[in-house]
Amino acid sequence: MDQQQLSQVESLCETLYTGAASTSESGEPITRAEAQSRLLSLQSSADYIPQCQYILDHSSSHYARLVAANSLTELITTHWNNFTVPQRIDIRNYILGYLANQGPNLQDFVVVSLIKLVCRITKLGWFDDKTHRELADDVTKFLQATVDHCILGLRILNQLVDELNIPTTGRTLTQHRKTSVSFRDTNLFKVFQLGLTTLKQLQTRAIVADPRQEAVLGEQALSLVVRCLNFDFIGTNPDESTEDVGTIQAPTSWRNVLQDPATIELLFEFYANTEPPRSSKSMEAVILLCSVRRSLFPTDKDRAEFLGRLMTGIRELLKNQTGLQHQDNYHQFCRLLGRLKANYQLSELVKAEGYLEWLDLCSSFTVQSIRNWQYSTNSIHYLLALWGRLVAAVPYVRPETGARGHVQALEKQVITVVEAYVDSMLGSVETVLQSDGALDDPLDDDGSLKEQLDRLPVICRFQYGPIASFILSKFDPLLATYRELANLLGTSATTSAPSDVQQRAAIVEGQLTWLTYMVGTIVGGHSWSSAHMGDGDETIDANLSRRALQLSQGIEYRLTSSNGVGRADPKLEMALLYYFQNFRRVYMFMWDQISGAGSVGGSVSMVGMMAAKLDSAPSTKQKVYQRMFEHLGMGDHTAVANLIVTKVGNNLKFWPEEEDIVGKTLELLLDMAGGYSSSKLLLTLDTVKFLARHHTEDQFPFLAVPGNVRQRTTFHATLTRLLLSPGGEDKLGLSFAQFIEPLVTVLTQLGALSPTDLRSEQARRPLIGLFRDLRGVASSLHNRRTYSMLFDILHPQHLPLFAKVADLWHDQPDVVISLLRFMQEFCHNKANRVNFDQSSANGILLFRATSDVVCAYGRRLLATPPPTGGEMELYKKRYKGIGIALNVLNSALGGNYVCFGVFSLYNDPALDNALDVSLQMVLSVPLDDVMSYPKMSKAYYAFIEIVFRSHKKTVFALETNVFMQLMNAIHEGLQASDATLSSLCANTIDHIATYYFVNSGKDKPEVHNMNKHLTAQPNLFTSLTATLFNLLLFGAPQNHWAVMRPMLSLMLASESSFTSYKEHLLSTQTPENQALLNEAFAKLLSDVNRSLDSSNRDRFTQKLTAFRVTARGFLTL
Repeated sequence: MDQQQLSQVESLCETLYTGAASTSESGEPITRAEAQSRLLSLQSSADYIPQCQYILDHSSSHYARLVAANSLTELITTHWNNFTVPQRIDIRNYILGYLANQGPNLQDFVVVSLIKLVCRITKLGWFDDKTHRELADDVTKFLQATVDHCILGLRILNQLVDELNIPTTGRTLTQHRKTSVSFRDTNLFKVFQLGLTTLKQLQTRAIVADPRQEAVLGEQALSLVVRCLNFDFIGTNPDESTEDVGTIQAPTSWRNVLQDPATIELLFEFYANTEPPRSSKSMEAVILLCSVRRSLFPTDKDRAEFLGRLMTGIRELLKNQTGLQHQDNYHQFCRLLGRLKANYQLSELVKAEGYLEWLDLCSSFTVQSIRNWQYSTNSIHYLLALWGRLVAAVPYVRPETGARGHVQALEKQVITVVEAYVDSMLGSVETVLQSDGALDDPLDDDGSLKEQLDRLPVICRFQYGPIASFILSKFDPLLATYRELANLLGTSATTSAPSDVQQRAAIVEGQLTWLTYMVGTIVGGHSWSSAHMGDGDETIDANLSRRALQLSQGIEYRLTSSNGVGRADPKLEMALLYYFQNFRRVYMFMWDQISGAGSVGGSVSMVGMMAAKLDSAPSTKQKVYQRMFEHLGMGDHTAVANLIVTKVGNNLKFWPEEEDIVGKTLELLLDMAGGYSSSKLLLTLDTVKFLARHHTEDQFPFLAVPGNVRQRTTFHATLTRLLLSPGGEDKLGLSFAQFIEPLVTVLTQLGALSPTDLRSEQARRPLIGLFRDLRGVASSLHNRRTYSMLFDILHPQHLPLFAKVADLWHDQPDVVISLLRFMQEFCHNKANRVNFDQSSANGILLFRATSDVVCAYGRRLLATPPPTGGEMELYKKRYKGIGIALNVLNSALGGNYVCFGVFSLYNDPALDNALDVSLQMVLSVPLDDVMSYPKMSKAYYAFIEIVFRSHKKTVFALETNVFMQLMNAIHEGLQASDATLSSLCANTIDHIATYYFVNSGKDKPEVHNMNKHLTAQPNLFTSLTATLFNLLLFGAPQNHWAVMRPMLSLMLASESSFTSYKEHLLSTQTPENQALLNEAFAKLLSDVNRSLDSSNRDRFTQKLTAFRVTARGFLTL
């Protein structure tokens, strides 16, 4: 590289990173994309390493240095085996020297990239030479030089720990763990000590630095301590996305430092004397120290002393409120409190000195945090977790253990905490309203609300009596006030009332929303295991539930009497649905057991009599269940279930435009219909009978709202599921034909329309609704009998309508997608439901109808030019439809209910037409677009796989250029990062190679056609073999199993392609490597027969795995 080329690279870098104009050799302007592709060529070959070094040495552009550093990292990682050990050490020393000389003057992003490069070389060469394993010692020189060099040294160590802790793409987990364990055993502790030493020097002012440097040093040193403690010591690959820390499995050699009182004091002191982010990092380090494994401590006394120091530090912080005014510190401190009980048993905590004081301070802190909820919404659940863990452990601790009266103290504090929580959340309603939008409503933060509600049941049930009484003392006055307001408002809408009444109603409804959520989660926390079932808890559940159900009744009465005008706040409706879900889960699973006690109509079956003898006395669960409903005072379980289902019906009737309410309501109904006992109970209710008979837009306006089209499918799926459950038709007094009659009426009306009228806007909504409803019905047909019922209704009168709609509405995604999704469900042979009699032609007729729909849609689509208007428009109007149409055909072709040979035998063009149109659709999509849209690409490759598996005659008969277009797509898909796609493509190659190997030399049209393609493209098998072996040797590990499958069949189909790949690979290697590679190939081929039976395939697959591991150890690219 010379100065002119360097200027060119700098110019391209400026264009890429800043958008500055630059021109090519011909004088044309270069775009950012072009600049990026030119610069990426630096990463294409190991020959560019000298150019990258030249850029680093001679360029003054920071962006050029960044590109050079990134390119070097990529080249070193990809072409690692191309370098000798001395070359690797030279590159490492060159970069370290460059950092030492230039580092303090470089831009931050260049430094990061160079440090990453050094650490990558260290990791990859860890076992090559001891020089690599001495990086921590080399960095010590940085720490002893200037302050800026010290910062640089800490950054190198931080990156080194990360690099050795996180697996690198392209290397096996075994290789990673081997390196990681060696680093852990030889260097990690040294690195950890360097971090702590730097912190001590900062604390004692041994390092002379300005405030900015001090802050950066502190941050880097603390990050290093945190990274070392967070290291994956035992190879568990912890989940990075979770905030909760697991147990820290620190080695025994770390014991003295971790146990040393000075370590934890240093971190607490650093926390107290610094500002975020340093102080919050200190607290993070304390959390990790607190999580160290218990077996690290030689005796229980040592562990108790460590815990004592930890609790003393926490007590001091709580007393002085040190640093808790900062959001980051506060959040980390809440995490520490939540973590403390997770790692220490309550029996250990109560023995610690000052436990009662600690408990009192924690209670005060929690109460204060809850009262200031607007600043601590995301942290409250950690504090609730602490109290939940404390109370859950009480049964396992003897009352006389540790501090006297600790159980009574905990009982008292828990009541204080819960009362503060209830009061604060109720108070938040008015605060949010008065803030006029300045404050976020905690009820709108679903994530945080769920976290808090999940923690409440355990805490509240610890002192269930007093806490329930407190909640009732809040609920009853609010319920009375709400009734007064309802009487005042009458049948008019809340929004038409005077502003002061509206304000009062909003506050009361908001507070009732909170209480309903709380009651829902507490009742939902009822445990049916005998160990946790508190005596009399069910009566408290009943008292709380009565209020929620009375509230629901009040809201219902106002809603129905005003015909949907007097509606409550949508949030309150959502809270009631949450309560019903919890109540359903806990108290609606034993209906059949209780009801079965009395015989119906005086007839008792033999089985019933035997069951009654065996189980004459009700079980404890049944007694609890019965007591619950007796205390509830709202009737038996049937009456309560009727109340819930009536609420469901009214929600669907009066909240049509509220998609969230409709969605949650239908989810509740679906869950009730899905339960064995609750579904039986539903069949006895009048409301469900009404729903089953009147599932039309006239009765339920939500079906007419365009935003609810998805809910139509759920609604009909649920009703069909209930109707077709055992005894469903008898109990509902309705046959399947009667249930589906409203849909058949619409089908008949639409079928009678002329093409012009069928394409009119008036038909749009009925068509979308109809297909959505039919899809819901079809999705609940799970056996041959029920599927045949729907098929007999649709065939022969109504099936032709579907193809007509596909033809007329092909350009309107909302209509045609609804149709295609229904067809996909209707053709899907799940649970072998599409299974007609031997003498029936229904399978063929079903395929014909499917073919007509796909052909009608496909032909019109192919005749229409692709839409303009961006990628979203292209996907919505074209590719989404193609993807679903292919899925429809995939379901039909792979359903195993059609004998496809019949079509050619009787000259029926349905199959040929469907395959022809589908292949045209497949070929009309550019390969780049196929890979850009994941949903479509899965359908695309699934179709290609099924065609090559079952319809070789059609696909081999294609023109060679068309056939090769498909093969190029397979070749591309084989290399996709998505394992599903590469598996489909590998299977396709296996079908081709297996067929060719088994039938080669036979006089068959398929073989002649295949030979014709191979004559035109003699390197077809060679390129596939090369790609498969390259993926095996150099590709990502998730694709290996898929890639291995076709290798044997391909090698047997074309031995010359395997030989040529082997020779090519050998020619790229050094003489020593050639000998090793020949040996590896010899082992691979030993004991492998020329057959494709499963045992031979499995043996060869195992050998391929061993071959890959061996070859990757020495191969150079």
